[in-house]
This record gives sequence, C-alpha cells and structure tokens, in this order.
Amino acid sequence: MIKKLLIFIFILIPCCWQCLFAQQDAQYTQYMYNTISVNPAYAGSRGVLSIMGLHRSQWVGLDGAPRTQTLTVNTPIGTKEKLGLGLSIVNDEIGPTSETFFGVDFSYTIPTSEQGKLSFGLKAGGHLLNVDLTRLSEFNENDPFFGSDIDNRFTPQVGLGFYYHTDRFYAGLSAPNLLETEHFNENALSSDSDAVSFLAEERINFYLITGYVFDLSYNLKFKPALLTKAVAGSPVQVDVSANFLLYERLTLGAAYRWDAAFSGLVGFQVSDALMIGFAYDRETTELGRTQFNDGSFEVMLRFELSKKYNRILIPRFF
Repeated sequence: MIKKLLIFIFILIPCCWQCLFAQQDAQYTQYMYNTISVNPAYAGSRGVLSIMGLHRSQWVGLDGAPRTQTLTVNTPIGTKEKLGLGLSIVNDEIGPTSETFFGVDFSYTIPTSEQGKLSFGLKAGGHLLNVDLTRLSEFNENDPFFGSDIDNRFTPQVGLGFYYHTDRFYAGLSAPNLLETEHFNENALSSDSDAVSFLAEERINFYLITGYVFDLSYNLKFKPALLTKAVAGSPVQVDVSANFLLYERLTLGAAYRWDAAFSGLVGFQVSDALMIGFAYDRETTELGRTQFNDGSFEVMLRFELSKKYNRILIPRFF
C-alpha cells in the first residue's frame, strides 16, 4: 500500500496534460553548515578552504523515499579575500528518479563596516535527470502512460545570491536556479485530444536564511537560525533551529520544520580542522505516524584547511 501511495504521489498525479511539480531542491536539516548549496554568495565567507560532505536518508523504511548526497568545496581567493570560489555537487534520488546537480560558485565581497561584509554571488552549472520506469512495481511496458525512460537529460542552471555577515550575524537571500525547465514524455503525445502526457516542471526556489550567535557564558554560546524556502505551487517551508555550543567543541540543538517535523541535532568539533554532525527528523504529519516510516537521518563531515593567521577565532555555526 505504501509503495503504491508513493508511486501515485511522485508519478501518477499528472494526467491529461496536468502538471506534476516534483520535489524541488533537496531538503536539509543541517542547513546552517550547507549554505553554499543554496546561496553562491557564501563562497569563501569562512576565510578558509572548507570541504563539506553530507548524506540524508529521508522517511527511512518507505520504498522510493528520498536519499541525498552532497559535496561542497569553497575557498577565498587572493590575499584580500574579496573573491570566493566554490563547487557543489548534489545527487538526489526519489522513487524511479535520480537527479544530479553540479554548480560552480563565484562571489565578490564588499566591506560595509569594520565587521560587516556584503557578498554577491553567481552560480552556474547543470542538472542531469534520469528516470528508470522499470523500478516501479507492476510496471507494464505497453502502458502508454509511462512511455520510455529518461537517460541523463541535461539542463543548464544559473543562480544568484546575496549574503551579509559579521562574526555574530548573517542573513542571505538567494535563488540557486533561475531557469524553469519542463520535462515531458514526447512518446505519450498524439493527435488524440484525450491522450495522456507526463509533464514535470522545475520551479524557482527562493531561500531566506538568517542567524545570530549569543554568548550565554564564557563556555556556552547560543545561536538561533531560520531558513525560509518558497516555491510556486508548494506551501512556504519554514525551518527554525536552536543550537548550543559548549566549550567550543560540542553542539547540541533542536529544530522544527513548520507543520512537518521536529529534529534533534548534535555535532562535535574533533579538531580545528574536522567537524562531524548528525541530525534526526521525526515527521508530525500522517506520514510520520505510519509504521513504515522510521524518520529521517543526516550525517555531515566538514574539513577545513587554514593557516594560523586566518584561523576562524569565533565559532559562527555558519
């Protein structure tokens, strides 16, 4: 029953030229460590070479549930660190579809005060889409609804971003991809007005992020953070998180995705260069109450190379 439900949601909604709006950009709970995936202006903002890898398994136990792998690299360029360069690769699997996003990020930073910096970013890249219809249960090759598979269909991507930060505060506004792309099954088209056709559209995702670091005591820091994502055809997604840093090593926190899930977060700064993080989500919707859903998991690793003179002295969580 669950498998058929997922197939219906992800594949069978479009009928008679109705549009399917698939899950858009990948979803993250540890978004505060993964800003460059959604905002190219973040590139180089940490002042060091930063490499981050993240794996997310969503709705564990459900057939065809989303799984995401992300790899990002970003670094400042030049001695004045006004230029930033980044690379991001995201592989997102859901049901019979597999999508790979890859982009190169460029940023330019302007000092606005003794502590404040404003960065402008540009993302350029592409997207590969694969759809393997044989992975569907009870697949019928003669069913005109499905047609043929999609193999490595390429579409270009261009995105923009703005990012302001100090040692304690940050805020950003971005759209990682400004190009709206339609994917459809040409084999399903015919002169018959009642013919069924499959149509999926990539929509523009807009992101607003912000956060602040408070000193509660010498060895305890607190940072609330907010991520808001808006895309046409879907409800606005709001993520609110609260993280605490103890002794500049251990991070403990909780998050809430509005009308969707509660999350727990934990991280540990193993050394000045290496950090690990883990997050667990539990759905608050009907989907979360099914016995086939064991929640969602994220594992994150971040490795940074820095020189003594440009080491980040104040943990920013971002």
